[in-house]
This record gives sequence, C-alpha cells and structure tokens, in this order.
Amino acid sequence: MIKPNVRASFGRREAELLLAVTGPGGEERLREEGFDALLDDVGVLRELLRRDGLSRAPAPLVFYLLVRHALLQREIHDRQLADYTAGVLLEFGLQGRAGRVDGGEGEPFTYLVDILGAIERARGEREFLLRVHLGNYALWLAGMFPDHITHRVQRRAAPPISYYDAMGATGFRTAAGNEIALRHGLGELFLRVSDRFADVRAALNSLSDAVLFPRSKDPVDRVLRQVTDDFRRNFGE
Repeated sequence: MIKPNVRASFGRREAELLLAVTGPGGEERLREEGFDALLDDVGVLRELLRRDGLSRAPAPLVFYLLVRHALLQREIHDRQLADYTAGVLLEFGLQGRAGRVDGGEGEPFTYLVDILGAIERARGEREFLLRVHLGNYALWLAGMFPDHITHRVQRRAAPPISYYDAMGATGFRTAAGNEIALRHGLGELFLRVSDRFADVRAALNSLSDAVLFPRSKDPVDRVLRQVTDDFRRNFGE
C-alpha cells in the first residue's frame, strides 16, 4: 500500500545535495527552519535544474521536489498530499506496476471501468485496495498522460479527463471511510485527495507538459486543456 513516507526517507545524502546549491546560508536555514525550508524553496529546485543536479539525486527526492512545486504552483500547500502523490508516481513509474493492484500479481487493469467491475465483485481488503487503485490509477493516467487521453477522445470517442477526475475522486472518497484506511491513518488524506483531485491532476499535467512531453504534437489542444483547468479552478464548474 502506498503511503506518504517519501519525505521521511530523506537523510544525509539528500541534505548534502540541497546544501551544495544553497550557498553559505543553506546550513543556517537547515538548522533554524528545518529540511522543509529547503525542499519548499523554488530557488533550490531551479538551481538543481540549472546545474543538472536532479540527474545525480535519488529518485524519491526528484519526484518529491517536482510534485511539491507543481502543487505549490496550484496553491496546494498540503505536504502530506504532495508526499503521497510523489509516492504514487514512484510506484507506478516502475515497469508493470501501474495497472496492478497494490503492486501485486495477477492480470493488470487497463481501463478504469474494469476496476469498477472488479470492485462490485470484491469484498473486504480486496475491495479497499481496488478503490484505492481506482484513485491512484486515474491520477496516474490523467495526470501524467493527458495528451494521450485527449487523443483517444478525438479518435475513439473515449472518456474525457473529467471522467478520470470523477472516477479518481470517487475511488479515494469511498476508500477513506474504510477501516483499513483509518487503521493506517489514511482516511483524512484520502478525503483531501478526493476533494482536490482535479487540482492535483492539473498540477501533474503541468509537470508532465514541462518535463516528460515538452514538445506536444498538438499544442492547441494542450493550451485549451490548460485554459479549461484554470477557468474551472478560478470560477468553478
């Protein structure tokens, strides 16, 4: 089960990497304000990018920094939410993991509707894990591959990104009240992810546009998607 523990894994190596680009004042800030002061400083991220420092950094630090600042740009200041989202990207970025429930064995899921069908037949822990996977998988697909979804909508009349937003939010919301979520301290977090799902997904879209697929095959569609998200965020549905 993915948990918000990426930040907790940071130690001396990660601190030294950040201090290497912060200059003389970095150690003082670290002592007085804590590690989060460096992690949340966009200037530190920019300097790492300028010096190609991310290529030498551990993957958890890279994913956390990129996700944290993508969310901050959307005025999402929830560190635990950023931590969890980075954990999803780290887990699903491993080959063959994205479609599998809790990284387990068995036939992977390709479509959200198949997960919904499996939820109807499941009970107990399996049902809980499927509901969480519905949220995680929707976030992964719609967050990191929005251009692919847009292409499928145009070519095959497939569901739009708003469908992924609705399904993902539902997955987290219905998992939040489960006894397993409460036992692991994830209930409140799942509710917050559900409430801000579209905003988190849009933040990941910006990250994907900038880092993974900077050269869009259809820049007009990308601009329209970004404008739609900004309009929804500022003026509601």
